[in-house]
Amino acid sequence: MTRRGVRGELLHQKVCNAGMSAAPQDEIERFMAQAFPNSRFRIVDACPMSATMRRPVTQDDTRPGGTVSGPTLMGLADAALYVAIHATVGITPHAVTSNLNINFLRRPPADRDLLAVCKLLRVGRTLAVGEVSIFSEGEDEPVAHVVGSYALPRPGTATGKG
Repeated sequence: MTRRGVRGELLHQKVCNAGMSAAPQDEIERFMAQAFPNSRFRIVDACPMSATMRRPVTQDDTRPGGTVSGPTLMGLADAALYVAIHATVGITPHAVTSNLNINFLRRPPADRDLLAVCKLLRVGRTLAVGEVSIFSEGEDEPVAHVVGSYALPRPGTATGKG
């Protein structure tokens, strides 16, 4: 769940009280830093079935017209889904994006951080489906809405747990 905070900044309500995370946030942060050493995002919160991430916007992320590029938004959404999966089922390096659909809703300004709020809708044995709303910091309305799915390795395989 999310709620609006001071000046419209989205705050992610912790849902960790409902159950223990399969992988604690600090473990996920270490894994992500090792797997993606050049990434620019920061995990704000990682709980079962959800994650919130922040990404500073730099000049490298902009496109003509002074807005944030689509690939920057898609990468943040994809990372938020991946983090939420780790928090739900444990560190799963071989989980892979199987679908990502993005709707660009409004122009994100290039001078504000991006916030991604992810909620997993369903996690099965071999597939996880979730949605991500991306906001420019301080704004109440999302700049993009993403629905994505991840293929999960089957338990008992060389790449899966069990």
